[in-house]
Amino acid sequence: MSEDHTQLVNINTASQDALDAVGSLAGHGYEIVRYREERGGFTALRQLDEVPGLSGKVDDATRACLTL
Repeated sequence: MSEDHTQLVNINTASQDALDAVGSLAGHGYEIVRYREERGGFTALRQLDEVPGLSGKVDDATRACLTL
């Protein structure tokens, strides 16, 4: 049995608070929610680099906690 009980955070449905609680997304939940409301849902995790303030800041450890 795996001891990793971490639940993935869906960047297309998560609240601002839920996004703020994930690694290098901390403090950027508002921008992520605003981006997806203006442009529609994300189709790839790499699109987080298009969110103002996040370009190049989302590390692999954070991406491992995310889903679409």
